[in-house]
Amino acid sequence: MGTPAKIRFSMANWKETAFGEQEGGLKLSQVTCTRGFQGDFEGEGALAYLLDYRADQTCHFMGLERVTGTLLGKKGSFVLKHSGVYAADTATSDWEVVAGSGTGELRGLRGQGGFVAKHGEDVHDMVLDHHFD
Repeated sequence: MGTPAKIRFSMANWKETAFGEQEGGLKLSQVTCTRGFQGDFEGEGALAYLLDYRADQTCHFMGLERVTGTLLGKKGSFVLKHSGVYAADTATSDWEVVAGSGTGELRGLRGQGGFVAKHGEDVHDMVLDHHFD
């Protein structure tokens, strides 16, 4: 078990492009966006999602995000791998730090966490349970 870092984030610059629609309501999209972070991590992220919208009004998504900033006084960057579901106006995502992706003072960073984000809210809470190799 690692050290929990409490972080708040907001999304910006959401750009979505559909690249495949199928009979039955399935639609595939690609999203690029940015996130701003505050709290135990101060910085920003550049995020790319792949989404599949379904006829039942749910959406599954996965993504990669390059995160740059300061985690509890240590500067650097790392990559988060996202996996989640959007249903009933709420996105639930689990993610982990990609092994070996840490740079600068964040070299050797390992961790996982997640978030629950209600559609229409501007700021969301997340926790990064982390440690260093």
